[in-house]
Amino acid sequence: MLQATDIHKSYRELEILKGVDFGVNKGEIVTIVGASGAGKSTLLHIVGTLDRADRGEVIINNVNVSKLSQSNLSTFRNQHIGFIFQFHHLLPEFTALENICIPAFIGRKSKKEAELRATELLAMLGLEHRASHKPNELSGGEQQRVAVARALVNNPSIVLADEPSGNLDSQNAQSLHSLFRDLRDKFSQTFIIVTHNEELAEMADRKVTMKDGQILES
Repeated sequence: MLQATDIHKSYRELEILKGVDFGVNKGEIVTIVGASGAGKSTLLHIVGTLDRADRGEVIINNVNVSKLSQSNLSTFRNQHIGFIFQFHHLLPEFTALENICIPAFIGRKSKKEAELRATELLAMLGLEHRASHKPNELSGGEQQRVAVARALVNNPSIVLADEPSGNLDSQNAQSLHSLFRDLRDKFSQTFIIVTHNEELAEMADRKVTMKDGQILES
């Protein structure tokens, strides 16, 4: 459901990605590992349409996103891709429920529809009693679960996670890893996860190792 072919990316004179080929099947959890500077996050940003490759193409659900205009790309991203980052990026002035609803509002869902879906996700993640709490009233693990719910609110084809457990203690990290497996098992949710966490890397269906802008093994 995702295929990246011959991806090249440079920043000025520094070549970051050197002809990467990378594919993911529906319902698969794929982790990307490697030393800092290997090109992991750059690849994630390109397959997530947050950045464009200098050369190569990315196809998601049979759509060549490399050829979409900026406005069409934004719409596609909102409808098909969810994002989870190391730092939750929750908006402090909004409640957990409101934070989850934001991508749905951007996608022009009604307030009723967005809040219904957000409430379902909070219940599924065991956070229904925290719906009206703002981020500073939530623990780190709770904030990350709200971020996961926000990534899922538009029923994306794929969820991209960049060091999702990097800011969590070991117990909350373990809980988050179990959640990813549960979402894969129950909903065939697809994940691409960049991580330095060896435990998270090993729980994936497939682990991809990058070095010096290339994929060594998968």
